Amino acid sequence: MRKKYIFVITPLLLLLVFIAIIWGTLTSQKLQNSEPQATDILNIRLLISAPEHIELPPADQDFVLQTIENKFNISLDVEYTLAGIDYTTRLADLINGNNPPDMWLELSNDGGSKSALDEVIADMSPYVSPFSMPNYYKYWVGEQVLKDYQLHNRFYRAPIPYDKNAYRSYYIRADWLEALNLNIPTNYEEYLSVLRAFTYQDPDNDGLNNTYGFTTSGNSATLSTEWPEYIKNGLIYPSYTVNNKLIDMGTDPQFEYVINDMIKIIKEGLVDPDWFLNQNSEHIDKAVQGKAGVILGETADFAYDSNHRSIQVRSRAYNPNANWLPFNPFGNEPLRSGIDPGYPFVFSKMTTDTQPEKIKKVVELLDWLAGPEGFLLTHYGIENQHYTRSGNTITLIPPDKEEDRQKLDFLDIWSFFTPETPSVLGFHLVDPALTQRDKEIKDYLASLPTKDKLGTTLTPPMEIDVDAFRSKQHEFHIKMLFSDQSGRNWPQYRDQLMNQYHGAEILKNYEKKIKLSRIAKK
Repeated sequence: MRKKYIFVITPLLLLLVFIAIIWGTLTSQKLQNSEPQATDILNIRLLISAPEHIELPPADQDFVLQTIENKFNISLDVEYTLAGIDYTTRLADLINGNNPPDMWLELSNDGGSKSALDEVIADMSPYVSPFSMPNYYKYWVGEQVLKDYQLHNRFYRAPIPYDKNAYRSYYIRADWLEALNLNIPTNYEEYLSVLRAFTYQDPDNDGLNNTYGFTTSGNSATLSTEWPEYIKNGLIYPSYTVNNKLIDMGTDPQFEYVINDMIKIIKEGLVDPDWFLNQNSEHIDKAVQGKAGVILGETADFAYDSNHRSIQVRSRAYNPNANWLPFNPFGNEPLRSGIDPGYPFVFSKMTTDTQPEKIKKVVELLDWLAGPEGFLLTHYGIENQHYTRSGNTITLIPPDKEEDRQKLDFLDIWSFFTPETPSVLGFHLVDPALTQRDKEIKDYLASLPTKDKLGTTLTPPMEIDVDAFRSKQHEFHIKMLFSDQSGRNWPQYRDQLMNQYHGAEILKNYEKKIKLSRIAKK
């Protein structure tokens, strides 16, 4: 009986052992798969614009990159280039190559309208909300702004946080004025007199005929919106409304007279002769070198002593007496309209269709950048190394050496998502390097008047190519300046823009959007 019993139980034991082995193997694999693996780290790709002449350090020296990758368990690939043709060309190459970044800044004239119609960018509704981006909504952008920012009645884009303060001002070599016994001009005629003196009276006293009045950059493609002749003829940057009618500075009937005034001062030799060929910030380089005495600046620290990259500090490397001061050649006339949301960020539809978890990580990252922790790191560096904090007071620690200061320049790339406005997050910034002269410039810029802002972003009607419209506009501008050498043909050129290139439809749509936005805010 015993042998029979053993004979029967042995197969059962073997079966149980086999099941146990299989179960143990499956359980072990399940536990292994549940543990974080290197393959679980998502690779995120961003394309952003960046200031000229600044690069990110190697990854092992980039404390921002290291913080982000560790915090969000991602591998982050940030591609950056100068805004303009370089950026748009690179983005087009990536999209046409079926290899778009997961997120990018949309810097096109139409703000992403064509990309939305071509189904290149994704609907943001499932991803961007007050719940997924609480910092973004709380500190920077309200729901009404996002509503105004819609494209074709869909949530395709969202504005990057923007500085609501205006810093657009002309700057003049005050030391040249002093050398020539001149005052800062307060109207256009005085401004012209100063340009003549800067051009023909040797303001730098070097005995050479090598200085000019005004300079700007045309990038071999446009007339630039920096010319004071726009404002002289009532065209305020970038646009504004009068009785609900949009005044678009590049297509307004008054542009005929802008051209005529520009031609006059060019023929008189008062402008840097290479202004049209100047690329990007090349005109600033020329001003730094003492080749021109009037230029436009658009940042708060454009001429600060405490900004080692400012036109002031760089100019003093050439002339220790150089002194750039802000001024308004039109007295109390506004030099621009109020600030509206600028460029948007967008998501790749390819990514949302195939790897939506990547976009969720991007949203987490962007909201962190918009919050106190991300803002402080990307603007000021590491606490107790680059700044100290007492409550909400942030005090910068001045670097011992200039090279140490330059090592932090790369933060200007990482701070792409938020402007230099710590007060928005409740911080009070103390910069010991700020001089009395800097404070006076800051106060002056804060006093400059502005026209009423539009109150919304401008997007063209569906299926209308606004790039073709603007390209033709620039073509006509250049033709009048260099071929016609007169603005007399502007009425017929403008007629072509309005009727053959859908200008009338585009401007009408802009006006409609402005009107609806203002009604919604009442």
